[in-house]
Amino acid sequence: MQTTENLTELLPQLTLEEKIKMIHAAGLFRTDGIERLGIPGLHMSDGPNGVRQEFEDDAWQTVDDGGDYSSWLPSNTCLASTWNPELAFYFGQILGNETRGRGKDIILAPGVNIKRTPLCGRNFEYFSEDPVLTGTLATSLIQGIQDNDVAACVKHFALNNQEQDRLEVEVEVDEKTLQELYLPAFHDAVIDGSSLTVMGAYNRFDGSYCCESERLIQKVLREQWNYDGVVISDWGGVHNTEEAALHGVDIEMSVTSDFDNYKMASPLYEKVKSGEIPESVIDEKVMRILSLMEKLRMNNPSRKPGCFNLVSHHSTIEKIAAEGIVLLKNDTGHLPLEAGTDGERRNRILVVGDNATRTHAGGGGSAEVKALYEITPLLGIRMALGGNTICDWLPGYYVDNEELLHVEGGDWQADSLNEYHDKSKDQKNLTDDVLARRRQYLEEAVAAAPDYDEVIFVGGLNHSFDVEGVDRPDMKLPYGQDEVISALADTVENLTVILVNGSPVEMPWIDRVHSLLQTSYYGMHGGLALARVLFGEVNPSGKLPETYPLCLDDTPVSQYHSYPGVRQADGHPHVTYSEKLMVGYRYYTTKGVPVLFPFGHGLSYTTFFCRNFHVVVRNMDSIGELQITVSCEIQNTGRCYGKETLQLYVGIPEEGQPKMALRSFEKVALKPTEKREVSLILTQRDFSTYSVEEKRFIARPGNYPLYLGVSSENILYETSIDLLKEYPC
Repeated sequence: MQTTENLTELLPQLTLEEKIKMIHAAGLFRTDGIERLGIPGLHMSDGPNGVRQEFEDDAWQTVDDGGDYSSWLPSNTCLASTWNPELAFYFGQILGNETRGRGKDIILAPGVNIKRTPLCGRNFEYFSEDPVLTGTLATSLIQGIQDNDVAACVKHFALNNQEQDRLEVEVEVDEKTLQELYLPAFHDAVIDGSSLTVMGAYNRFDGSYCCESERLIQKVLREQWNYDGVVISDWGGVHNTEEAALHGVDIEMSVTSDFDNYKMASPLYEKVKSGEIPESVIDEKVMRILSLMEKLRMNNPSRKPGCFNLVSHHSTIEKIAAEGIVLLKNDTGHLPLEAGTDGERRNRILVVGDNATRTHAGGGGSAEVKALYEITPLLGIRMALGGNTICDWLPGYYVDNEELLHVEGGDWQADSLNEYHDKSKDQKNLTDDVLARRRQYLEEAVAAAPDYDEVIFVGGLNHSFDVEGVDRPDMKLPYGQDEVISALADTVENLTVILVNGSPVEMPWIDRVHSLLQTSYYGMHGGLALARVLFGEVNPSGKLPETYPLCLDDTPVSQYHSYPGVRQADGHPHVTYSEKLMVGYRYYTTKGVPVLFPFGHGLSYTTFFCRNFHVVVRNMDSIGELQITVSCEIQNTGRCYGKETLQLYVGIPEEGQPKMALRSFEKVALKPTEKREVSLILTQRDFSTYSVEEKRFIARPGNYPLYLGVSSENILYETSIDLLKEYPC
């Protein structure tokens, strides 16, 4: 067998049959190598939260030999709540290290699709409603992954913003919105992050499936961005041999075991042999694959071996989880809690709620991980408190679809979950047994609560709501949790509520609860991270990466009637993004719509004060660059170490633009009384919009408002600058 590190030199030696073998799956998560030339196959794995368990080569059956337990990392939503690019890099390093340690070459992560609707079942896998926050963190994460001789695979390209009808929905969006809102995070991922691979999406756009889209893959990715990496289909995302070969992916993956019959297998071979498709098209794909292998040093004995389940990984995972916790409300200063002994009596804490004891790593679809272990909130609280505090637990609410939480994710369980969601919308559809259990659990919690010094409710969503393949039916907390929280708030003075969820939820009880923490799926040390924040060992510094509206009717997709779409005469569901750029905080701030909690919101146990705001404009004419620096002095005026995130928004003086859009941010760590000068830099890119006529981004002359704050609503300083000339980008 021939071996060489210069794999691209082997292209002329490959037969057509061998080339075809390299561009489609030979197993559910692998491609074939060419043994006679020493070309290895590519091995892939989900996903964004850790390396998924092993499956049989040709069946969706777990191998289950005990050798595929891995570290479970926080969700991308939890990571985004840190607003910390440095932590995103460390996250990527762990994910890449464990991917390589499990013998994989490509990790199918991160997901950077914009959170367009709070109902999307896969939102927990994505970062934010904002492309700047998403792109910045994804870039750092990708760099961390690829530091381990592993390829990241940024997904799902593009416009995969809902799970309902995801396999066939036709998305209609105007070019300006596409370029300014839905593509920038992908651009940052492949240009700044240098993601070595990209995954196409399931949905349709401009009349084609995204994995076969000439407009997306050839025009945008290849020509506009000069991307030379490998494009991989989502599993089952290819439908037409010719379209995929000429316009789309380099590697076809799917969910069936008839690998030789994939569209880019035997059918493609026959089309090349007959002259319908030039062999040069196949050569381009194979060359990109061989180049990828060289970049990963796949035939190099010094390639990094990777490792998984390291104690250092778990320590960093806990730090990410803790920094991803958002203190939403603390208006009486009840948090952090004190616990231990009260004179001669041990303090008593009651923890209520199914999510206090539920493990989440093994659910959600492609994001599932066979975790080495998982520290739940109840376990974490007991670990943090020790024996001087009595800590009891009651379920509080009844999870009546337990069987659906243990079904393998994705489209296999979609029908069952959709049926459950439809029935559970109306309480009249609940069985007498379910209603009796709900009543019993609520009454037990309310009766017990007055006997404790502290009551902590841990609820939210689980992976029958935050799950691949299925959108949520509404924004309400399931299982009657609103009733439980309200009853507990009426029973005890200082109720602490913790919500675990991947998307916003309605909170009709918010005025009766004074202490509220939120996190998304928090990784294997999440329960301990929560406990450290609860009891003040860690000062919370998370910020919401998405707006929490008051109710579903207030959301832009509801106001514009632009979700989930309608089925048209061509047989495909069709959704029009008629809200255009008015997604998330862009809509709420522009239209003046009140929200529950704004984008970028998050409190601290300490206080900060900003002063000495100033702006410096620097026009570097020699290279045609514009640089604007917005600075201020920030001081920690409280009693404990803490972190604050300064957020800089820009208003664009152009019709159809939102009032403000995030353009820069920086997280600052300060000791008590410590001061620091912080400068946020803007360039002409931050003032640019896309010209459909000229097919490029341009910063045009005009007056541009600047907003510096700590959320999209809490603005500390407002000014404006005048651009006197046009700046191309």
